[in-house]
Amino acid sequence: MKRLVPIGLVWLLAVSFPVAGVVDEIRSGAVPTSAGWLVFVLAFVSVGALIVSRRPRHPIGWILLTSGVGLVLTGVSGTYAAEQLARPDADRLDLMVGWFSTWAWLPIWVVPTFGLLLFPTGRLPSRRWRPVVWLAVGGFLAAFVTAAFAPGPMQGLAGDNPLGVDVGVDLWNPLRAGGTAALLMAIAGSIVSLVVRYRGARTVERQQIKWLMYAGTFVAAGLCALVVLTITGGPATAPYEELITSVALATVPVATGIAILRHRLFDIDVVVNRTLVYGGLTVSLGAAYVGSVLLLQLVLRPLTVDSGLAVAVSTLAVAALFRPVRSRIQAGVDRRFFRRKYDAARTLEAFGVRLRHELDLEALGTDLRNVVHDTMQPAHVTLWLRDRNDSRTPGP
Repeated sequence: MKRLVPIGLVWLLAVSFPVAGVVDEIRSGAVPTSAGWLVFVLAFVSVGALIVSRRPRHPIGWILLTSGVGLVLTGVSGTYAAEQLARPDADRLDLMVGWFSTWAWLPIWVVPTFGLLLFPTGRLPSRRWRPVVWLAVGGFLAAFVTAAFAPGPMQGLAGDNPLGVDVGVDLWNPLRAGGTAALLMAIAGSIVSLVVRYRGARTVERQQIKWLMYAGTFVAAGLCALVVLTITGGPATAPYEELITSVALATVPVATGIAILRHRLFDIDVVVNRTLVYGGLTVSLGAAYVGSVLLLQLVLRPLTVDSGLAVAVSTLAVAALFRPVRSRIQAGVDRRFFRRKYDAARTLEAFGVRLRHELDLEALGTDLRNVVHDTMQPAHVTLWLRDRNDSRTPGP
C-alpha cells in the first residue's frame, strides 16, 4: 500500500499536464492537437504504473513509467522555455529549463532497446546479448552528451546552450552521428533477440511475445497510414497525423502490459484472427462500395442527375456481400495463418461423412482415435466402449 501512494501521485501528475493541454485547446475552440500526446503519455504512464504496482521487480514497468514521465517533463519544460526565452527579460533559470528540455526526452530510447531485450521475463535471453546492451548504453550516453553539452543554439528554442562546451574541434557532429548509429544498431539487435527468444520459447512466453508482435503490426500500419496521409492530405491533416502515430505507438505499452501481467494471454490467437478477418472485410467491402458507386453513377447518369440511387444500390449490394465475403476471408485466413485449426475442421468434416456410412464398430473406433490424434494431438488416446451385454451396466 505504501508503494501505491507515490506511484499514484506520479501517475496523476504525469497525466494532468496533457489533460490540461487538451482541455485548454478545446475551450479556445482550436483543434486539440495535444490529444495525440495525451494518448501516448496515458498509455505509457498507466501501463508502467500498473506493472510497477503488481510486479515492482520487473524492469519493463519502470522503463515504461520513466519514459512516459520523461515525455511529460520534456513537453512541459519545452513549452515553458519557448514562451519565456521569446521575451527580452529571460533569465538564466529560463535557459536552464530549456536546456533540460533538450535531453529529457532521451529515456524513450530505452523502450526499443532494453524494453525489447528484457521482454517478457525481465532478463536477457543469454549472456551473448550483452554487446547489444553496451551498444545501447554507449549510444544513449553519446546522445545525452551531445544534446546537453554541444555549444550553439538549442533546438527549437531562442537561446544558446548555457552549458555548451567549445573544445576547439568538430567533436559534436561525429559524436552525435556515432551515438545515433549505435542506438539504431542496438534496436536492430534487440529485435533480433526477440525473434530468437520467440523461436526457443515455450507456450506461455510465446503467447507473450505474440502480443508484442501484434502491437508491432499496428505500429507498421500506423506508419503506412501516416505516409499516405502526408502525401495525399497536405498541411491540413497535420493534427490527425500526430494522433494516428500516437495511437499506433500506444498499442505497444498496452500489449506489453497484457503480456507481462498475463491478462487474457491466450486470447491473442482469437484477436489476430478477428483483426485479419474484419480488417480484410472492411477493405474489401469499402473498395467494392466505392467502385460500385462510381460505376453506377456513370451508368445511371443519362437517367438521373442525382447520385442517391447509385448510393442506395451500392449499399444494398455491399450488405448482400457481407456474409459470403466474410466466409471466404475467414477460410482464407484460417488456411494461411491458422493451418492447424483449418486442418482440424476439415478432418472433423471428413470424419462426419464417414460416420454416416461406417458400420464396422472396430473400424469406427480406429478412425475415431486417428481423428482425435490428428486434431487434438494428445500424448495418448484411449477409447472405452460400453458392453451392452455387461450386467453391471443398467439400461437396455
